Amino acid sequence: MREHARKGRIAQLFAWSTIAVLIASPAFAHTGVGETTGFVHGFMHPIGGLDHVLAMVAVGLFAALLGGRALWLVPLSFVTMMAMGGLLAARGIGLPFVELGIGLSVVAFGAAIAFRLNVSAAVAMAFVGFFAIFHGHAHGAEMPDTASGLEYGVGFLLATASLHVCGIGVGAALGMSGVPGTLQVARIAGAAIALAGVSILSGLI
Repeated sequence: MREHARKGRIAQLFAWSTIAVLIASPAFAHTGVGETTGFVHGFMHPIGGLDHVLAMVAVGLFAALLGGRALWLVPLSFVTMMAMGGLLAARGIGLPFVELGIGLSVVAFGAAIAFRLNVSAAVAMAFVGFFAIFHGHAHGAEMPDTASGLEYGVGFLLATASLHVCGIGVGAALGMSGVPGTLQVARIAGAAIALAGVSILSGLI
């Protein structure tokens, strides 16, 4: 019992610390922080935007809570569709309501976690993939003219995958603790992410 309690405290501390860091991060979205060319700029673009960070970590947490094949299929769907969105932007193909779509994704993913949306892997893949297109288009549209498209794309895809892994790690820590109440922490974290999304959409963050 003591071992379970100790693991539970560690899992909760890890989860809350991660959420606190994410929500407290400066909202540097789309400001071009970092190098202006190649891989580094591509990698920093998702990490530099609070909306992107929250959405991508939420995808990982959502996948972890679904479990099974969704654990890797859901993040893979997001990364794949985000790459397609980036390619559309790189080719000059416009997409309406990009910023709105990104903000709504934070709300939708947070709500899915908070309400324990229990769907099949295929439905979850379509759900996250739809919003991923907006994220990818935003990254592709803001690629510097001097940047290598391939290096920039690899950078933001790798950063996205890393954020997914962070979310999966939080979900795994909560799931493996074996202590009652840890799932409630995930649901509260989801609610916090959704509220942050509302704040982003309303311009408060």
